[in-house]
Amino acid sequence: MSTPIHPSQAASIVDSILPYSRFLQRTLTSEPGLRQELLNQLQIPFSWEEMHDFLQSSPAAIRDETDLHRLLRQLRKRAILRLAARDLAGLADLNEVMTTMTALADTTIRFSLEFLHAAMAQPERFGKPIGEKTGSEQQLLIVAMGKLGGGELNVSSDVDLVFIYPEEGETDGKKSISNHEFFVRLGRKLIASLNDYTVDGYVFRVDMRLRPHGENSPLAISLPMLEDYFITQGREWERHAWIKSRVITGSSVAEAALMELIVRPFVFRKYLDFEAYEAMRSLHTQLRKEVDRRELHDNIKLGPGGIREIEFITQVFQLIRGGRDADLCIRPTLGVLRRLRQKQPLPEQTIEELTEAYCFLRKLEHRLQYLDDQQTQNLPQQSDEQALIAKSMGFTSYAGFLDHLDLHRQNVTRHFEQIFAARRKAIRHNKLARIKPERPGDSETTEVLNQQLQTLGYLDPVKIMARIQLFYDSSFFRQLAHPNQERLFELMPTLMEVVARFPPVDITLERMLQLLEKIGQHPAYLALLQEHPQTLPRVAKLVSVSQWASDYLGRHPILLDELLSKTGLYALPDWLALKTELIHQLHHINIPKTQMVEWQMDVLRHFQHAQAFRLLATDLEGDLLLEKLSDHLTELADLILDNVLQLAWQGLKKKHRETPAFAIIGYGKLGGKELGYASDLDIVFLYRDRHSDAIEIYTKLAQSINLWLTSPTSAGILYETDLRLRPDGTSGLLVNSIEAFACYQYEQAWVWEHQALTRARFVVGDPEVGEMFELMRKNILCQPRDLAKLKQEILLMRKKMLEAHPNPSSLFDIKHDPGGIIDVEFIVQYLVLGHAHRYSQLTGNIGNIALLKLAGELGLVPAKKANAALAAYRELRRTQHQLRLSGAPETTGTPLSKDGSQKFARVASHQLSKARLAVTQLWEDVFGM
Repeated sequence: MSTPIHPSQAASIVDSILPYSRFLQRTLTSEPGLRQELLNQLQIPFSWEEMHDFLQSSPAAIRDETDLHRLLRQLRKRAILRLAARDLAGLADLNEVMTTMTALADTTIRFSLEFLHAAMAQPERFGKPIGEKTGSEQQLLIVAMGKLGGGELNVSSDVDLVFIYPEEGETDGKKSISNHEFFVRLGRKLIASLNDYTVDGYVFRVDMRLRPHGENSPLAISLPMLEDYFITQGREWERHAWIKSRVITGSSVAEAALMELIVRPFVFRKYLDFEAYEAMRSLHTQLRKEVDRRELHDNIKLGPGGIREIEFITQVFQLIRGGRDADLCIRPTLGVLRRLRQKQPLPEQTIEELTEAYCFLRKLEHRLQYLDDQQTQNLPQQSDEQALIAKSMGFTSYAGFLDHLDLHRQNVTRHFEQIFAARRKAIRHNKLARIKPERPGDSETTEVLNQQLQTLGYLDPVKIMARIQLFYDSSFFRQLAHPNQERLFELMPTLMEVVARFPPVDITLERMLQLLEKIGQHPAYLALLQEHPQTLPRVAKLVSVSQWASDYLGRHPILLDELLSKTGLYALPDWLALKTELIHQLHHINIPKTQMVEWQMDVLRHFQHAQAFRLLATDLEGDLLLEKLSDHLTELADLILDNVLQLAWQGLKKKHRETPAFAIIGYGKLGGKELGYASDLDIVFLYRDRHSDAIEIYTKLAQSINLWLTSPTSAGILYETDLRLRPDGTSGLLVNSIEAFACYQYEQAWVWEHQALTRARFVVGDPEVGEMFELMRKNILCQPRDLAKLKQEILLMRKKMLEAHPNPSSLFDIKHDPGGIIDVEFIVQYLVLGHAHRYSQLTGNIGNIALLKLAGELGLVPAKKANAALAAYRELRRTQHQLRLSGAPETTGTPLSKDGSQKFARVASHQLSKARLAVTQLWEDVFGM
């Protein structure tokens, strides 16, 4: 809300600020009528609506381009007068200045384009441009770049524009020409309407050099030409330039095609693009040379510590992470700084100092430009102008002003150099820098390297060097692009230093080299290791203790970014906060609408992988009990399933209600909350809905849910699923009504299906369906059973499982062999099915350990043996978990599975003997054999 200003007060304010702007003085002197307008409206910001009304107030008066030029300039004059007066008087903040100037540019460009297009498209002239493919009328897409694109235009700025038209074709008028020629002519007229200097001044200087191929290219190009250019010739600095691109004219359909399908993939890569650091360094070096050549050190935009360096800092984080984090796909510099404060890739003090410097420099920029309405960012050289600038900035002397300015510029320079510091080269062990493919006869270098490796602590340097040589001789390395080979050469000395700290070094080195082979095709992740060498020890630490961790990183190298966190990597998840963040990213306003499902699938996968990896890192530190780990992994799966259910429902074309009367039921490890890192999800789909199309709709919903979970994208998959536990297995319906499911369980289910029901639970979906399932489950489990017959059925199933998993080795299979994990699970299932009709608390989904303890307390088994068995179960699961993480192959030579973990978790027969005995003794007590 604006504060009313009395006319006499307004006059006093205007008179007080006139010394700071010769432009205002000249304009008000030459056109006295404008002074009264200014006094009457000084308290009101010049809004977009007011600009629009001014241009539309007398359309009949615009007969030709001369009239158009005059009207646009009259608007510009009034807008600048009021804005400058309000700013210099302290009535407008920086946001108002930038917003008003951006609105002025948007409004005048659109108005001019509309008038000029209509004039050229008259039937007696060229007619309307028609697309040869669509047959529809074409509109010129004007893309605002730079500060105009970012909504942060300064008061005497150029406007950087690019002209695009949707498709080729011809006009349909009397003088038919190609669409290309039509839009080139239209573009020239538009530029003249803004840029030409007349007796009324100008509107904006227009800069077209940011278009593809620059000044030597056509003034307007088609969308297909732009797409081809980005794919085949787009350069790194253009990604930086197109971050702020914004379409300000044209149809909404064409705008979507331009911004989402063409520009966005060019600017924001799907991976974390750490190559942006080097690209930005190179661009900045070129600019610094230009500053030196033109002696622009007093330029507050281009000089050291200037506005451009702050923009570079924000944009490098956008280029690195914008493809994954929609929060960073925004244009204004201050907006990005606010987002970086939330994301915390930089210390809060850094963000504060950059924000303060940006606001100070932009305020100063505007005061420099108010002097004569000139596009300048150079500090004044004349003493009288220096005094004016200092006073307009709130300082009593120019020296005091310079001290404050220098402080801001020094802060910006310091932060810029810290962020873009040249990569650290390996200099401590300079001989190691020569670790490259061996040249025949170069024995002297080999000897020096061997000595250096011994100094680092390698006991067998000859063996180590042979392995590195094998790495360089591999087809993988030889097929790499030369820049990637050079990156690996540069990384190797640091890698060798790091590996020496994590014995056994031969295993750690082997896993690190295997990891490099997997990520070596992705230069962005090699760049991450170069730019952030502190990640190498963290990687080495993980892989030294876990082959599974190494393989997981190899499959999802984007997770290397998680290692950049100094403290957060080992923090246990805050699921409420993570749920909020996941929903925010899944439904972000910046998601490209034409790629919504693909984007959301990738968001879910990145989220799931990142949380699993963080848990893995904490687990390998030894700070997480296995039961607690399973709880967290189950919580993660539940959160994913909840969001997948909602997304799948939203995506259905045919629906009959706002929310589905549908539930996902978890079995096995998901149901029992015992998930591991690579566990499948055993799930069953139920619904309660009497609508005639319910079975069809919910079948499609279930199919969609399964696709969301299992479809491979560039980010991998979410989970493998097992849907065979539904009634009648793979031959049964994919979804069942809760009534049909209950009927099947009561009348047709096998004993093994009731065994499975002991570890089942409602996971997500309609609470009413979930309650009905839990009630039915409890009733089924509490049915009285013939104990002798139940034992016989369970023993028969146990026999079948043993036959299905033969163990020809002399090792003990922790899961499948007698005395192993499955025996404990079968004991618990028997106790639940056999005694829940007397003790309903046995139906609680509290896990096998708690159920064993409860059975002992109830006297169903000897408490001492139950406690021994539950301790054994905990030890068996812990050992199985450690074996799968370590990935060490069995002594029998059993190969590793495709994910690098062991296919079977087996140990020497004498290991775990105490645990096996405890399980076997309880088995004999329960089953009598």
